[in-house]
Amino acid sequence: MWRRVLALVVKELLAILKDGKSRMVLIGPPLIQLVVFGYAATYDLNHVPIAILNQDLSAPSRDLAARFAGSPAFQELAALNSAEQIEDLITSRRATLVVSIDSRFTRDLLLHRPARVQLIVDGRNSNTALLALGYANTIIADFGLSWAQDHGGAKPPAALDIRARYNPPLNSQWFIVPGIVALLTQVVTLLVVALTVAREREAGTFDQLLVTPMRSVDILLGKGLPGLLIGTLEATVIVLAAVWWFNVPLHGGLLTLYAGLLLFVTAITGIGLMISSLSATQQQALLGAFLFMVPSIILSGFATPIANMPDLVQRLTLVNPMRYFLIVVRGVFLEGATFHALLPQLWPMALMTGVTMIAAGWLFRRRG
Repeated sequence: MWRRVLALVVKELLAILKDGKSRMVLIGPPLIQLVVFGYAATYDLNHVPIAILNQDLSAPSRDLAARFAGSPAFQELAALNSAEQIEDLITSRRATLVVSIDSRFTRDLLLHRPARVQLIVDGRNSNTALLALGYANTIIADFGLSWAQDHGGAKPPAALDIRARYNPPLNSQWFIVPGIVALLTQVVTLLVVALTVAREREAGTFDQLLVTPMRSVDILLGKGLPGLLIGTLEATVIVLAAVWWFNVPLHGGLLTLYAGLLLFVTAITGIGLMISSLSATQQQALLGAFLFMVPSIILSGFATPIANMPDLVQRLTLVNPMRYFLIVVRGVFLEGATFHALLPQLWPMALMTGVTMIAAGWLFRRRG
């Protein structure tokens, strides 16, 4: 049995690697997406364009303005002379945030009264607006604390001592890049496996395969194992890039990571075989793969937290293997999570592996 399966695996690998277009699908897009997601997909704000309207023109107000201009989160676009200039800057999107310092700013500080600073932010992109306001509030709070210490003002009743567990520098790349392991592994594995049976049907060689001494399970293994091997190899390359190129710390064990990876890739292989068994042409297989792929990425928690989704949508995520593997890969990378701690994520993927493989075998016999 295994000799026949191995022969079919070698045949599939040669068919994939000899085809120039298939090689490009395996090598080019994953590398491009790794670079694009690794550098472009970030929750951090840097060099946000701001304008400052300083109506006080005193040493304290200039100090506050300098703190904004010197922050890596902001880039000063202009120093305004009047409030009439604010509307045009915000409307034209040239400035995301305008800092307006009141003309009585220093006088109120010296009298130990609240000194007014107005923040006007472009709210069309709510996420950017909230992040920019958070950075601005931090700068103003630091200024107020520094002023109170230097001039004998009232100190705040409580002082925050913030420590970020698992991601001390609060680098969003540490969160995004491990997720790319799951994303690109799913994309490559699903495309490779979904095209296997469809390619045979389109070429007219599928019927010849059915009359060989190979059983249905042998053909399924021979068609599925190449995708599993390629997906695992692709994931290994991305893990190496995450550690050595993007400097994401890998705190956990490789055995735990690869246990989750193998379960995830096998589950995706089963889904790919189901799509391939239902498809008569490679075009149908590609459409079927993308029909599954896009919702699974959205419902995985890759970009938006699952807890923020409606209850019905949260229930749908329970049948998405990428949801579980994202927790595994991020847990191993950032938390150093153990195999025992990740069991609640591993057993659902094992269950999905069994269900998808059985369903793929049934569809294969029915369509064969």
